[in-house]
Amino acid sequence: MRHLAIDYGMKRIGLAMSDEGGRFATPFDVLNVSNAESPIITISKLVRKEAVDLIVLGLPLNMDGTHSSMTKQVIQFGKTLQAESGLAPIFVDERLSSFDAEQQLIGMKRSGAKMTRQMKKERLDALSAASFLQAYLDGKIQKLILDA
Repeated sequence: MRHLAIDYGMKRIGLAMSDEGGRFATPFDVLNVSNAESPIITISKLVRKEAVDLIVLGLPLNMDGTHSSMTKQVIQFGKTLQAESGLAPIFVDERLSSFDAEQQLIGMKRSGAKMTRQMKKERLDALSAASFLQAYLDGKIQKLILDA
C-alpha cells in the first residue's frame, strides 16, 4: 500500500512517499505554489502515476489543539484534491513535524552536508511531510475526525 503525505503551505507544498509496503516514509518532492489549481493537478497526476492508495494530509493546529488560521484552507485543499484525485485524504496532526524536520537538517549540517538557505527551505517541507507520514505509519499519530 503506497501512501503520499502532503505538508500544505501557501508558497511550497512538501511531499513524502512511503514504500510499497507502507512501512517507510521518504521525502519525495517540494512543489512551488504559483496558483491554487496547479498543485492539485500535479498531485493528482502523481497519485495515478505512483499508484498511491492513501493520502495523508497534515493539518496545522495550534499547540493547544485548536484550529489555526490555515486549518480551513487545508481542509478545503483536501476536499478539492479528493474531487480531482478520487482519494479522500486522511488528516493528521502535523504539530511538531517542522521541528522534527529542522532537527534532521541540523544533523545533516553537522555531518558535513552543504546546503544553501533555499535548499534548506525546500527540503524542510518534504522532511516535514516524511516526519508525520512516518509517525502515521508507526501508529504514533491517528487520523483526525473533523466536524463537518
